[in-house]
Amino acid sequence: MSSATAVLADSYGRVRESVLHVTRGLTADQLSYRVDGEANSIAWLIWHLTRVQDDHVADAMGAEQVWTARGFAQDFGLPFPPSATGYGQSADEVAAVQGVSVDQLVAYHEAVCARTLEFIAILSDDDLDRVIDTSWDPPVTLAVRLVSVIADDLQHVGQAAFIRGVTERL
Repeated sequence: MSSATAVLADSYGRVRESVLHVTRGLTADQLSYRVDGEANSIAWLIWHLTRVQDDHVADAMGAEQVWTARGFAQDFGLPFPPSATGYGQSADEVAAVQGVSVDQLVAYHEAVCARTLEFIAILSDDDLDRVIDTSWDPPVTLAVRLVSVIADDLQHVGQAAFIRGVTERL
């Protein structure tokens, strides 16, 4: 493993640790709590950050997403098409993420993290330089996409930690 892929693996491992920490012991009410009617819930944030990671890594691999391949889409029973990642969802759609347990969220995140780490382990520095999205200027390399997902994941897990703190003070 190169130093670049080692840093990526460490970063995704930190996201995983943060997801486990922020979800540990949460009640159903805490998972679905929203600061106001326009805000995200912890359940939605963890689902969304994992969906985006799954979507982007599967795309980079040219593989089916864990969400559908392993039956998580069916198990979660959310009222969205299997392709939904949460991007651009309305407040009503955020509110629809109900009845999802900590165990489900963690199992899905663990499966996506494991796949992400397996993928990163086989990458070379040349792989990281590969352009995977030409719709941006400059075009997006695999390295940039993987770092972008880490940044997004950490922002969302931080938001979930904030909401957890709010629920613990109610």
